[in-house]
Amino acid sequence: MPRQNKKNIREYPSSSPLQRKIAHAEVDKYSPKSDRSSPVPEDGGVGAVVAPRAGKKRQYEEEECGPSGDFSCEMQKMLDGFGADISKTFCDKNKRFEQFTQASLKTSAKKVEQIMRMQQTDRNKLQEEYCKQAESVLRQWETDIDKMKEQEEKLSNLFKQQQKVFQQTRVIQGQRLKTIRQLNEQFVRGVEELDKSHVIQQSSVQSELKKEMALLQKRILMDMQQREVTNMRKSLQTMLF
Repeated sequence: MPRQNKKNIREYPSSSPLQRKIAHAEVDKYSPKSDRSSPVPEDGGVGAVVAPRAGKKRQYEEEECGPSGDFSCEMQKMLDGFGADISKTFCDKNKRFEQFTQASLKTSAKKVEQIMRMQQTDRNKLQEEYCKQAESVLRQWETDIDKMKEQEEKLSNLFKQQQKVFQQTRVIQGQRLKTIRQLNEQFVRGVEELDKSHVIQQSSVQSELKKEMALLQKRILMDMQQREVTNMRKSLQTMLF
């Protein structure tokens, strides 16, 4: 590259090597005295400027304020704008991702809590019904025993009648015991059915959670792919334009 065009090529502290290459290429493209076959330096230090010869200082100062220098400044501003847009888009997507994750976690927690409350309500309801029925039967049984004692005292002289009443009482007690057994069996069956239904509910909740996690993973992958496509598009735009 001729010495008189080096004044138009600047090194910016915030620019990357790719941006510096693009800036050099654009300056060489629009500069009237640029040599396209000359190499562009890639390892320029931060804030480094190629020093011109002392004999052409005024000419370099005039070229610095010319169209090539303005174009390089505008090109740098445009690249900085692209970087800011990419950072803003990345921050916005991160915020949307965090909001979606928090919403999914809250929904899952609410579902689990609701199912646990429903299960506890079912258990309490079944236990209360069992306690009420068993208490009623036990009270009836105690009442029958009291009646039997009274009848034994009143019919002490009438053995036959007492024997009949005793047999009747034994039948009734057998019925009460049978009722208690039936209630106990019903309670056991109810507990087993509740356990099965709760297992089914838990499995359905787990499947829903797995589906939500898969959907979340798919959205994360889509966001990452879209982010990569956006970055590639921005890079191609900066390289081509």
